Amino acid sequence: MLATLAQPGLMGKDWIFEQKFDGQRCLVFREGDAVRLLSRNRKRLNDTYPELERALRDTGEKRFIADGEIVAFNGEVSSFSRLQERMQTVDRKAAEQSRVAVYLYLFDLMYLDCCDLCGLDLRTRKDLLENALAFRDPVRFTTHRDGDGVAYWQEACAKGWEGIIAKRADSRYLHRRSTDWLKFKCTSRQEFVIGGYTDPGGSRHGFGALLLGYYRGDDLVYAGKVGTGFGDKSLRELGRHMALLEQEASPFADKKRPEGGEHFIAPELVCEVAFAGWTREGRLRHPRFVGLRDDRSPRDVVREQPR
Repeated sequence: MLATLAQPGLMGKDWIFEQKFDGQRCLVFREGDAVRLLSRNRKRLNDTYPELERALRDTGEKRFIADGEIVAFNGEVSSFSRLQERMQTVDRKAAEQSRVAVYLYLFDLMYLDCCDLCGLDLRTRKDLLENALAFRDPVRFTTHRDGDGVAYWQEACAKGWEGIIAKRADSRYLHRRSTDWLKFKCTSRQEFVIGGYTDPGGSRHGFGALLLGYYRGDDLVYAGKVGTGFGDKSLRELGRHMALLEQEASPFADKKRPEGGEHFIAPELVCEVAFAGWTREGRLRHPRFVGLRDDRSPRDVVREQPR
């Protein structure tokens, strides 16, 4: 189930509010001693997060399906940038040796023992989740707050959180995006498809900036460039990856020809970008690269607009 972007507003007692973690969504499937961790686009994550797989075998229940978010912390704030090192690791041994500690915050339960819970209300599902599993680090239960979502959102922004999620307390679990779950962000951030890059300038290596876009129907619409937020490692590794995807034809529907120093690539990579807003021409204002997202399909990336 996915949340819809919205502006914070007064909401009644039929809503609950949870922290919006800055991490990687994860579905957990437990069947006996077998545990599967899957990303949003159904990629297996067991070898990326082996400590979570082990911990989930010790949660008590033998058969369940749960929804949650994998996070890493920078101080007391969840950090997608810090999680990047683990997200890009697919070798189990390398993951075991990583210094980046991760935690799994479970917030919903869709299946327990022999029962499908998706038709139950959210409060009941959360109560069942909290009582059914033995929560010990690195697996944690996602607490919630009742009432005054605006104050909670303001508090979240003051703490440096990404935002909060508002959920209708009597909502069923739907396997799609829904307005029963709303996300209130503290800063503008979303995923974009990488459709090209520019040559590096000066002493910079790898590339200069990324050419970004989002899908409107079948068209990849150009959204501008991002040239900040990269470390030396990401410049080198992403630069090598994009060089293998280079193509002459533009992937953008509204940008047919490259400008000086630009290169087009096949639109196979997705990244997350923070930005100050949109210009009237539909370009990103003051964008900053946050990290790659291998848990999103490029075709699912659209321009997010608050409802």
